[in-house]
Amino acid sequence: MSTELLAPLDLAFWHLETADHPMHLGALAYFSPPTAGDGAAATGSEEILGLLATRAAAIPRLRMCVRDVLLPVGGLAWTADKDFDVRRHLRQVRLPAGDFAEAAARLAGELMERPLERGLPPWEMYLLTGGPGDPFGVLVKLHHALADGMRAVAIGAGIFDEIAGPLAARARKSGRRAGLGPSSVPPRSWLPGPWQVAGMARGRIEELGRALGVGASLLGASLARARLDPRGAAALSATSSGTRRLATAVLDLDDVHAVRRVAGGTANDVLLATVAGALRRWMAERGDTLPLSDPSALVPVSRRRPGGPPGSGNKLSAYLLGLPVSEADPWARLYAVRTGMDRNKAAGPLRGAGAVAVLADQLPPLAHRFGAPLAGNAARMLFDLLVTSVPLPRSALSLGGFPLREIYPMAPLARGQSLAVAMSTYGGHVHFGLVADGKALPDVDRLARAVEEELAALVELVC
Repeated sequence: MSTELLAPLDLAFWHLETADHPMHLGALAYFSPPTAGDGAAATGSEEILGLLATRAAAIPRLRMCVRDVLLPVGGLAWTADKDFDVRRHLRQVRLPAGDFAEAAARLAGELMERPLERGLPPWEMYLLTGGPGDPFGVLVKLHHALADGMRAVAIGAGIFDEIAGPLAARARKSGRRAGLGPSSVPPRSWLPGPWQVAGMARGRIEELGRALGVGASLLGASLARARLDPRGAAALSATSSGTRRLATAVLDLDDVHAVRRVAGGTANDVLLATVAGALRRWMAERGDTLPLSDPSALVPVSRRRPGGPPGSGNKLSAYLLGLPVSEADPWARLYAVRTGMDRNKAAGPLRGAGAVAVLADQLPPLAHRFGAPLAGNAARMLFDLLVTSVPLPRSALSLGGFPLREIYPMAPLARGQSLAVAMSTYGGHVHFGLVADGKALPDVDRLARAVEEELAALVELVC
């Protein structure tokens, strides 16, 4: 049976999860309802559900589950699920009459609370339907060990007409079946000789020494931050409840670029500054005292090479950015974000917060298994919230002939965190998915509206 070892970050994400703290990411997509004369589109939910089942089952990565391996000690591997049944992963939910988007977002939050079943390939897909004339939605959940943001897009894109059709045609032309590639690790029956065992032990000792050096510097930075700022943003420091809420916001990409052209920097700088301004508005409305020091955002950075093969496993690093919530002037906020991101880029993605990825790469598998609880509790010392951008294909997408209208990414919450913000650009708009602890931030919908209000205010300044 073909197997593939979990990469170091995959191991970390797998072991960080507990029953009350799931570690999966996701996306909620809305598709336009059929119109009169739309003969090319599937006509009912049963057809759409069947199409999703066929296409999901044809994606090799979605047929793999996690299993123990003999070597390396403490390691895990992806292996084909010999009893794979796509019906275990795919469900239909009919939403009550009323506001379809509101009901879908509420259900998405509830479903994001539930851990994925570990004995199966770690993913789920839900078809959300409403009444006649309503759009329909597709909610996808993928364990973070299975994919980072870019890899999740590559996997999930297989359900769309524009991706699934060409892939199936190429597979038929080459005579390939939808299955697994060659094994990346030796079979379980392989056992090393005594000299190989000794060499492996020396390698583990050297790796552990390097990891301790990286870990010491990272821990020192974390403790310094904890002493200086014990998470001063009250709205982001509530105790985790395990509940989840999803709120969404939509920005016009032309508005983002209008601000960028005047302020300079990148579109992502404008979006990060928009998040900072939205947090300030939201905290003021709540009556929260602004923190003595600005909340720190973890901004993930992909380590995948542009144009290179997608590969498997998580390939992430990260920047730390102080979101200038305490700054009243929106232009000063923009300048602070741009300066901070320029400084991060100059230092490179493997410094500071990026050292987490270096540490994960250096630790042996057994250390991930036993060190996960400590690492999970350290997240709240490193940063206050996650803000990530998820790239999507630029071309128009559809499912069964129904055009994709909106897509909202959902990032996992780190332990001790109350908010994770994910953004994706599609169809001339930037879609925000705000995943929050449901009890800590019951008003996350108001924060989503503040995101839209903040960009509108910035646009007024440049017009």
